[in-house]
Parts: sequence; C-alpha cells; structure tokens
Amino acid sequence: MRVVARNWRCPRGELDLVALDSDGTCVFCEVRSRTGEATGDPLEAVNLRKQAQVVRTARNYLAEEQILAPAFRFDVVAVTFFHDGREPRLVHIRAAFEARS
Repeated sequence: MRVVARNWRCPRGELDLVALDSDGTCVFCEVRSRTGEATGDPLEAVNLRKQAQVVRTARNYLAEEQILAPAFRFDVVAVTFFHDGREPRLVHIRAAFEARS
C-alpha cells in the first residue's frame, strides 16, 4: 500500500491513514494502540460508534480530495506495547468493517 494521507482532519473527525492498495483500492485505516493488556485489546476501541465516525469522515475525505479508486475498504491496525521488553504485537485486519447507510 502507498500512504496518501496521515492524520487527515475535518470538522467530522480524523482519519489516521489513507492509502492506496496495489489494486487501486482506497483504504481508510484506523490505528489503535495500548500499552500493556490491563486496559484491554486496542481492537475493542473500534466499536460501532467509532466505525460510524470513520465512515462519515471517509465520505467527507472522498468529497474533498481527488482520489480515483475503483473501490474502498476500512482496515484496522491494533498495536499493543509491553513494558517487559517483548516486541509490540501488531494486528492488521483488512476489511474490518463496512460502510452502512
């Protein structure tokens, strides 16, 4: 994927990453992180409310930017950092959720 925008903001919200996949798909990627496991999995933070906000912001992005893409999708990247020296755990979920009307 080729990143075309980072931390893109508008009054409706922010998009962490916008990328173009090798097939031309426009990918809106929500990134969440946590330090340790005591506060839960970062994936839990991408609930239905957050998904709806990302979709609204993505629609705004598509209306304002000149992105020609045959399709789009919503990915989620979750990163967990550890205090004990372990390597961070990274999970990338392609097409984690869909736009609802």
